[in-house]
Amino acid sequence: MYTPGSKADFDLLYRTAYPRVFRTLSAILGDPQAAEDCTQDAFVQAFQAWHRWKPEAPAEAWVHRIAVNRAISHRRSAALRTAGEMLRRLGRPPTTPDPADEAARGDLLTALRSLPPKLAAAIVLRHYHGYNNREIAAALGISERTIGTRLNQAAARLRTKLEPNFSLEAAPAFPLDSRE
Repeated sequence: MYTPGSKADFDLLYRTAYPRVFRTLSAILGDPQAAEDCTQDAFVQAFQAWHRWKPEAPAEAWVHRIAVNRAISHRRSAALRTAGEMLRRLGRPPTTPDPADEAARGDLLTALRSLPPKLAAAIVLRHYHGYNNREIAAALGISERTIGTRLNQAAARLRTKLEPNFSLEAAPAFPLDSRE
């Protein structure tokens, strides 16, 4: 479908993949501005490497892989910036979060954002975008078996953070009626 090095094909890839990549990074990073920056950086990096892309790998998965790696790097550097800021502010009382901001964040997003980026990426690609293990593996550049492990680990962590009866499985369309 796409030809490596073709600017017209990259334009098409950009238009079709950008919204999904942005939503993925928004869910992973929890900050739309950071997600926008990382998405732009990922597409610049992808464009620079477009002539080296191999058509055996789906182009959108390739861009997702670049973007998720960019988001992981961003979170690492943000953690370092935060640690540096804390060191500069030693002795100052911590600021309390704005209650309006806390109310706007759902429990699931808060729990998702507390996961390590690699686990969050697997969960987001599976349950937000509907990718199967093979597609997630291609997007992240790891084995399908590793995807299964990461999905299980992420689900277990989310379950403990949210509530014991939390499930990532779809609810039954017709729950059993105990009155029968």
